[in-house]
Amino acid sequence: GINAEYGKQWYQRRVRGVVVVRCELLNVSGSFYRNKLKYFAFLRKRMNTNPAHGPFHFRAPSKILWRTIRGMIPHKTTRGMEALNRLKVFEGVPPPYDKTKRMVVPGALRVLRLKPGRKYASIGRISREVGWKYGDVVEKLETKRKEKSATYFQAKKKINALRAKAAASA
Repeated sequence: GINAEYGKQWYQRRVRGVVVVRCELLNVSGSFYRNKLKYFAFLRKRMNTNPAHGPFHFRAPSKILWRTIRGMIPHKTTRGMEALNRLKVFEGVPPPYDKTKRMVVPGALRVLRLKPGRKYASIGRISREVGWKYGDVVEKLETKRKEKSATYFQAKKKINALRAKAAASA
């Protein structure tokens, strides 16, 4: 809810685009059990005569966020469609974005939004319960990415230390 609201505000400022990574780690207020029940209630909603006509129930965390944001913008207008096309959502951090600088929206942080002691659930866990099959795959790829990132950072620290040493001696 909160993260989606910030995502909506980002596009209405007509930025080039917003890329949301690691959607599986997003948090939703309320206990896990309550959120799971809400999602199962949503899964029961379907077209009576032909369920293939919708509504479509996405299981992936990125698609759940995408649909939440879609509900907050006028997606049937040209302006809304263009705004929605500027949004990209991913589980994990896929290759083009693993080398770019990421930004955290402070107003969307759980510690600032939720009162201490309140319950919350992660979208990734809810998704796994309702049929998302790729949680383990994303987890494995993320650990690999983090290891690669850590080795890069260590090398960068060494280079910066050498550069600082050279600047001090010169």
